[in-house]
Amino acid sequence: MTRVAVLGAKGRMGSTSVAAIEAAEDLEVVAQVDVGDPLDAITTADAEVALDFTQPDVALGNVRWCIENGVNVVVGTSGFRGDKLDEVRALLADNPSVNVLVVPNFSIGAVLLMRFAVDAAKYFESVEVIEMHHPNKVDAPSGTAVRTAELIAEARAAAGLGPVPDATTTDPDGARGASVAGIPVHAIRARGYVASQEVVFGDAGETFTIRHDSHDRESFMPGVLTALRAVGARPGLTVGLDDLL
Repeated sequence: MTRVAVLGAKGRMGSTSVAAIEAAEDLEVVAQVDVGDPLDAITTADAEVALDFTQPDVALGNVRWCIENGVNVVVGTSGFRGDKLDEVRALLADNPSVNVLVVPNFSIGAVLLMRFAVDAAKYFESVEVIEMHHPNKVDAPSGTAVRTAELIAEARAAAGLGPVPDATTTDPDGARGASVAGIPVHAIRARGYVASQEVVFGDAGETFTIRHDSHDRESFMPGVLTALRAVGARPGLTVGLDDLL
C-alpha cells in the first residue's frame, strides 16, 4: 500500500481524489490537509507521497516543504510552470531522493489531445488554443492550455515554421487573448463547464479542430491514481503524464 497525503482535501478535486484513492486496492489516504491545517500531518502520518490540489499561491510552498521533508509529490494545482518548475529543479538537486510529478491535466483524453495537437502542428500555418472552465477557477489561462501551446510551439519550431500569421496591430482590450510561446490562447469562464479545450488549426481553404471535454471530475481520477503509483519510480522532476501512459 502506498501511503498518500491529500493537500486541499476539502476542495473539488481534493475530495474527489480522496474517494478515488480510498477505493483503490493499492493506495490509502493517511492524511487530509486543508486550509489552516499543519503540514506536519504529512510526516506524522508517515505519508510516502503528497497529492497537491490547493491554490497557485500556496502550492509551491507545499512542494518545497515536502521536498525538504523527504516526501514525494504529485502536483495537480494549476499554474505550476516557469519559475516554479525551475525552483523545484533546484530543490531536487539538493534532495535527490525525492521525486516530483507535475501534471497540467490528469484526463487521459486531455493528454491525447495534446499529443494529437503536436502531431498536427507542423501541417498548418495557423493555430489557436481555446480553453473553457467553470467560473470558480482562479487562474487563466489554464495549465493545460499553457502546456498545449508550449508543445505546439516546440513542434512548429522543429518543423521550421515561422510565427503564426496575425495582422492585428490594434487590440486595446486584449480581444486576441494571451500569447503563450507565440501561440494565441483564449480563456472562457462560464457556468456549466468543468474543463474543456479546443485547438483550432488553419491553412488555405480549411480548418481542423481538436476538442476535449471533461464533464465530471471523475474523468481525472484514472490519471491521478496513475501518477500516485508512478511518482516513486520517476527520479527528479517529471512534467505531464505522457511518459506514464
